[in-house]
Amino acid sequence: MIVLRSIYVRFLSIILLASICVTLLISSLPISSETCKCEGASERDIQHEKFHRSFKETFTSEKPKLALLVPFRDRFDELLRFVPHISAFLNRQQIPFHIFVLNQNDRYRFNRASLINVGFVQVKDHYDYIAMHDVDLLPLNDNLKYDYPGDGPLHISGPEFHPKYHYATFIGGILLLKTEHYQQLNGMSNNYWGWGLEDDEFYVRIKEMGLEIARPRNITTGVDDTFLHIHDRLHRRRDTTKCFNQREITRRRDRETGLSTLRYRIDSTKELTIDKDALTVLNINLECDKSKTPWCECVSETKSRLESKKKN
Repeated sequence: MIVLRSIYVRFLSIILLASICVTLLISSLPISSETCKCEGASERDIQHEKFHRSFKETFTSEKPKLALLVPFRDRFDELLRFVPHISAFLNRQQIPFHIFVLNQNDRYRFNRASLINVGFVQVKDHYDYIAMHDVDLLPLNDNLKYDYPGDGPLHISGPEFHPKYHYATFIGGILLLKTEHYQQLNGMSNNYWGWGLEDDEFYVRIKEMGLEIARPRNITTGVDDTFLHIHDRLHRRRDTTKCFNQREITRRRDRETGLSTLRYRIDSTKELTIDKDALTVLNINLECDKSKTPWCECVSETKSRLESKKKN
């Protein structure tokens, strides 16, 4: 018993001595007066900072800088033709530019407007103006100038030149805006999952703000030779289908959504080259509030219809 008690006392003494040493060691370490300023920080802010650290600007010109925002999903053949063509076209005009491919990486239906909103948020502090540019529309006439649209939006692919769309209020295809104007417009509506109508809603936003839309002048070519339209004719059914109350809602002016309500996550950024021409790919996951826009997925409605048919 005496031996065991002696061992127990020695054990406690060792533990006590070790505790004292650790306490003295910690107290001797320098304490920083800085605290974590995490309040208000968000995952988007962190992603935004990382993106711009990874992207090296190489512009030396004093001309306004152009960011080409290209909404994208599964159209690699078009992209391989687009990048060399538009790079050569803009280089001839001596415009400082960079191509940003906005790749929708989520499971939802294609949302061109929200992708452009994401692209704008990422580039607005580093570029003077943006081009909302379809990947399947290649300019052929060198008189189509991608100049800084200081006075208001510049619609390059006007209805008198576009191979497919010819109505007077059409502003799709290729539209240039300075960053201040796009910010003031609160960007585009986020309600448009699937193809179509997002440009028509944006046209109303522009007109209500009192901006005049300019188009190229003195263009002698027409609908057959001003642009090359390389659109894949194979329709993607899930993006053209209308479901739930989509038709009703998306034909109204949206006064609620835009840059201020944008919800997304950037999974990764990739800096690539195609035929030595640089581009940056943003892999984007959009978020959908199905209580407001259930048509971001038409699966539920399609499934319920099939089940109803089986019962009948």
